[in-house]
Order: sequence, then structure tokens, then C-alpha cells
Amino acid sequence: MPNPRLAARYAKSLVDLSIERNQLEVIYKDMQYLQAVCKNSREFVNLMRSPVVAADKKKAIVIAVTKGKVSELTDAFNVLLINKGRESDLPEVVEAFIDQYNEIKDIHKVKLTSAVELSNELKNTITEKVKAAYQLGSIELEAKVDPKLIGGFVLEFNNNLVDASVLRDLKDIKKQFAKNTYVHNIR
Repeated sequence: MPNPRLAARYAKSLVDLSIERNQLEVIYKDMQYLQAVCKNSREFVNLMRSPVVAADKKKAIVIAVTKGKVSELTDAFNVLLINKGRESDLPEVVEAFIDQYNEIKDIHKVKLTSAVELSNELKNTITEKVKAAYQLGSIELEAKVDPKLIGGFVLEFNNNLVDASVLRDLKDIKKQFAKNTYVHNIR
């Protein structure tokens, strides 16, 4: 079962150690690699969370997957997680590390969902408007397309949601018709 508090503590320890050793950027790249492995390989995550697979086999697999792709500090950290029996929390630790790194560097994740693919110029315009309106440092934009929106866009950042989609407008109109306050006023 994912434990965000535990993941944040392990990530904080790794952040502190990487800052102490002047390797924050290197470890950040390692965490991005591990994040990509976890997102692209459901089998890897299931293996890490499996209570049936022995710790030494998990250790060998993690070392094989990361060999030559991550730094010694990340290798040692992964081995520590496995030795402590916390390998099942690896995806959450990676996410927590990236979140803490973004907080240190004042990087804000912005998720933009639109009905059609947006041009880079439009994405940059939206990024600049959000940055100016909310005094954000730098922005990491994640854009995706969802045709169900019909038109418009949905913007998510820092626990804010800006829903300017046609789908939301249609749902609002449907609620108004379902409520139909005007019929009661006529009678």
C-alpha cells in the first residue's frame, strides 16, 4: 500500500544527501529515469510490490535495470530501499523526490488539456499568462489532448483548476434544464 509520508521522508533524505554531495542535478536526472521506468513498465512496479519475490532477486533486477544509467548514490539508495523492505514504495519515493526538487528550484507543474493539439506558440502564450498572473517561477507544461472536451481547455496547477471547456458549459446548461426553475414560476 502506498505510503506518501514514508516516501516523502526517504525522498527528503536523498535530497539532503545529494545537496550535501553537490549532486542534486545528477540525482534528479536519475529520478527522472526511474520515473520513466516505473511509468512505462507496469511489470517492474508489480515486481517491486510483490511479496512473493525475494529481496535479493529484486536487488539484482533493479541493478540490472539501472546499470550504467544512474549514479552510484542512486544505486546505493535503491539497495538501501530494498534492504529496508521499502522497495514497494520506490515509485512514490521517486515522485516525492521530483516534487521536492521542483519546490527547491521553484518549478511548477501545469497540466493543460485541450480538445485539439495546440501550437507551441499558443502553449507558450498560456504558460506566460499563467506565470504572470500567479507570479510563478518557471513552469513545466504537460499538454495532452482529450477530444471529449469538444472545445476549449482545462488548466490545472498548484491545486487550481481553470475549466474553460465546452463540455463543462454543456454540463452547466444540462443542470439548469434539470433544475428548470422557470416552469415552477409560470404555475
